[in-house]
Amino acid sequence: MFEELDDAALVAAIESQTRAEAAAGAARRASIAELAKRRGADSDDDERQRWACDLWAFTAAEVSAAMGVSARAASGEMRIGLALRDHLPAVAALYAEGAFSSKIASTITWRTRFVVDDDVWRRLDEAIASRVTGWGSLSVSKLEKAIDGWVDRFDPDAVIRTEVAARDRDISIGWSDDPTVTTSVYGRLMATDAELLRRRLAQMSAGVCDNDPRTVKQRRADALGALAAGAEHLACLCGADDCPVAQRDAGAEAVHVYVIADAVAVAAEPDPRLHGDKPTPAPAPRNDGMALLMGGSPIPTSLLTEMIRRGAKVVPIRPPDPAPEPHYRPSTALDRFVRVRDLTCRFPGCDRPAMFADVDHTVAYPDGPTHASDLKCLCREHHLLKTFWSGPGGWADQQLPDGTVVWTSPTGRSYRTSPGSRFWFPGWSTTTAGLRPPARKRRPAAGGATMPKRRRTRAAVRRDRIRAQRNRPPPTC
Repeated sequence: MFEELDDAALVAAIESQTRAEAAAGAARRASIAELAKRRGADSDDDERQRWACDLWAFTAAEVSAAMGVSARAASGEMRIGLALRDHLPAVAALYAEGAFSSKIASTITWRTRFVVDDDVWRRLDEAIASRVTGWGSLSVSKLEKAIDGWVDRFDPDAVIRTEVAARDRDISIGWSDDPTVTTSVYGRLMATDAELLRRRLAQMSAGVCDNDPRTVKQRRADALGALAAGAEHLACLCGADDCPVAQRDAGAEAVHVYVIADAVAVAAEPDPRLHGDKPTPAPAPRNDGMALLMGGSPIPTSLLTEMIRRGAKVVPIRPPDPAPEPHYRPSTALDRFVRVRDLTCRFPGCDRPAMFADVDHTVAYPDGPTHASDLKCLCREHHLLKTFWSGPGGWADQQLPDGTVVWTSPTGRSYRTSPGSRFWFPGWSTTTAGLRPPARKRRPAAGGATMPKRRRTRAAVRRDRIRAQRNRPPPTC
């Protein structure tokens, strides 16, 4: 098809497809906003808005399942859609025509989020709509400044100011561009804490012998990991039995390696290129199997075997007993099997790690047995959603013996989620014994439990946050 087009026609097609893509994004966000309005997700007069899993979370769950994204991403789409619908109709109309990208629409709604006056919204909408089509070539920084300029003209208190450095302190772990063998750590500390950390890392990294193969930078990075494991000293990696400063490697000993199917990964040789700064030839290609973190992120098998060599514990994952367990809470072995099988929360689009999730009975106990075929991992939010937003007009779930979960949404749409381990270890059979239908009529998932309550509604918290931002004193020179 495209081979028949000349260059000019290809460029014209790119322009047309870009507008169509933007228009499709606008239509999707308009649909999301309409659904949120119908569900009363942004209202403040429904008692259910005080539920821990409120109407907003209930709506975000269905949006996330439909889009195949996380609940947080779905919530962001709801905010954007509602802002365009309620406050920026002229901008939304241009967006619907594909006049500018979804990224620009997101930036506009984000930079104007502290505006509260309807007249200011009207003036901002008119001003931005008259200029937004020329903003497509601006960098992110210049685009934000262009929007902030109009906000400052009509409502100076709504301008997003740079946070005071002390209030902006944070530590972030991980970035999308991280290679598999390392993870970036970046952030901001109080000056006193930063100096303490600098001294502690220097002290720990200097505590190994001269034959340790790592550079100073590598030892400093490893010392931070040792601190996280509760160690006071950095273990030396010289490998000598008579090392005068030999220490137990608390960082490695804090690691549990759950062996699923690829036992070859555990037996792989460590990669000598992990330490030092001298170039070494790459090892010959080999099949070392697959290794994963519990969150489902792959790691090089060379790093896995390095941790095992330094003291990480190897824990085999064995199939659970075919018979159900006699208690509500699963045994340690069954709990471990379910978490390793699932790897993440089993709700559509959710990727919260299984290690931080609840183990849920698909059919409520005691009608549903404590058995792998009736247990799955759900993060706390989706556990509450399944428990208290089930029944007619709510969510329903069915679990198959291989761990597949079939979800039915409040609007009747079906979504299937498979155990996360299946994608990484296709040779590992996660099928467990099939279960008989419950002897009694399936009871409501909530049983006698009650939904945890919020002290204040989500809308009230948001209003207070906006008020606090608007009341902040302007920066001084």
